[in-house]
Order: sequence, then C-alpha cells, then structure tokens
Amino acid sequence: MQKFTKLTAIAAPLNMINVDTDMIIPKQFLKTIQREGLGKNLFDEMRYTVEGEEIADFVLNRPPYRQAKILIGGDNFGCGSSREHAVWALLDFGIRCVIAPSFADIFFNNCFKNGILPIILPQAEIDKLLALAESETGENKEGESEAPATFTIDLEAQIITSPTGDTISFDVDAFRKQCLLDGLDDIALTLQKSNKIDAFETANDKQAWA
Repeated sequence: MQKFTKLTAIAAPLNMINVDTDMIIPKQFLKTIQREGLGKNLFDEMRYTVEGEEIADFVLNRPPYRQAKILIGGDNFGCGSSREHAVWALLDFGIRCVIAPSFADIFFNNCFKNGILPIILPQAEIDKLLALAESETGENKEGESEAPATFTIDLEAQIITSPTGDTISFDVDAFRKQCLLDGLDDIALTLQKSNKIDAFETANDKQAWA
C-alpha cells in the first residue's frame, strides 16, 4: 500500500449528500477482482451519457479537476452496499483523500485499508472548503489558464492548509494514522508478525504429533 504522509493537490468539490457506492462505481463494473482499471468508470453514470460521451459539467470532467487527488463531499459519503471496488475506483482515478461531514462505516474502514485518508469535518468547515475548491478553477478573470490552487493535507501534523493559507485541524485514529504513514495494509501488518506466526505453527504441529 502506498504511504500517505503529505499531499498537495487539487480538490474536486462534489457537494452532494448520500453519495452511495453504486454512484461511485456502478454494479456492472464489479466483475473484476483487480484493483487497477476502475478509475475510468468512477462515477460512471454521472460522468458519461448512455452513448459513452463525457458530460461536460460533471466536476471530474472539468479542468483542473481531472487531476484532483482530493475529493470534498457531503454527508453520509460512501453509503449503500459494502463494495470495496468503490475505494479501488477512487484510488485508481488518483484520489488519495476524501473530506466529508460523515462517512458510511464500511466505506470509511475500506479507505484506510487501501491507502485513502478519509477526513471528517464539521459541515461549516466543509462549506468553506467547498467554496474555495469551487472558486479555484485555474482561470483568471480574463479566462486565461492559470496554475490551479491546491490544498495540502499533512497527516503527521493532522492539518489541512487551504489555498488561502488558512489551516484546519482534523482528528484521526492513532493506529490507522500510523498504518497510512507506514503504508501498511492488513496483509503487511500480518506479515510483520510472521516470525511469531511461524513459531506458533511449529509448536502447534509438534503438539499435534506428540
């Protein structure tokens, strides 16, 4: 699992409540057990027409949000079925952090297991971040392209720095934080105990044959 330490990136505003896992990755894309390749179908029914054409006004189809690595969402993000593919699709698109007022429990847990940092903030703080993300489109008053504004997520310090330089603190479970900082998923955590596991199995085998 890729480590998460500090992320400076564009934030895409998705000001919707109850974004469920079927919206994130529709059921027809769940046939694979591969984690790669799902990003192109992230929010498929909102990003594309039935003919497969991009819907121009959907946020992830608009510059500069095509390069977003942070997603700012609404209440109850990731509700619905427990499909881990939803997190895989976000990660494959490039999203490393989702900020919302609340998350569905299983989705929230799956984020940590796959290297995505889910951050819970009060609605008032979310509103501020959404307004900044929506206003920073990478164009000046003349419509000329400019370098898009970015947000910085510092996991070690547990601080979000907005494009204006303002900072917001966030809470995160200490154990999950360390796993993200070290890039440890459940398998990697288990392998750290491989010597003890091997010793237990050896002792158990001896006892079985005694």
